[in-house]
Amino acid sequence: MIGVTIQGNENIDRALKRFKKKYERSGVLREYKKRTAFTKPSIEKRMARIKAARRQQKISQDQD
Repeated sequence: MIGVTIQGNENIDRALKRFKKKYERSGVLREYKKRTAFTKPSIEKRMARIKAARRQQKISQDQD
């Protein structure tokens, strides 16, 4: 559970901004979308290969 404690006379907008940042960093929404949408195993494998290729390309560019 994600929560933010409001300190003293802190502005509610600032507390909301901190909450949104924590929520985004925790990956709750990303996990929710991943679990609700079914992806075929063949597409998951293809996406994994594409991701690995991009990672290798980035590594090779950094070495140059």
